[in-house]
Amino acid sequence: MNCSDTRSVSLCWSGDGLVFKGSTNTGPEITIDGGSSKGPSPMEVLLLSLAGCMAIDLRVILEKSRVPVKSLEIDATGERADKEPKKYQSIRLVCRISGPSDEHRSHVQRALDLSRDKYCSVLHSLSTEIDMDIRVERN
Repeated sequence: MNCSDTRSVSLCWSGDGLVFKGSTNTGPEITIDGGSSKGPSPMEVLLLSLAGCMAIDLRVILEKSRVPVKSLEIDATGERADKEPKKYQSIRLVCRISGPSDEHRSHVQRALDLSRDKYCSVLHSLSTEIDMDIRVERN
């Protein structure tokens, strides 16, 4: 396999419970906590990564389409299996965008479709068994 863009991260146990410090070679350190008290859990980080990837895609695509965006928020909710490995069985994303007018509705939908179907590398890295529900809400 020939990968043109390789990413790596480092994770180090903090010495405190299930708290780990994670870092990349290009960004700031983050705290990941299996108990969700000192930072998001790994499964919450996965949801944040998915929401972040789609938000970046939407912002870039809408900017290129000259669609005004005043605010962009994404809420992600994942339903996990009851039994190990307790993977996400379904994920729901709600995108709230303010700024685009009714005349931009098709551009917003196109941006969402392009992110979901082509550009969101986090989404396309997840198992196809996950039931994905992604939608946009305008403020």
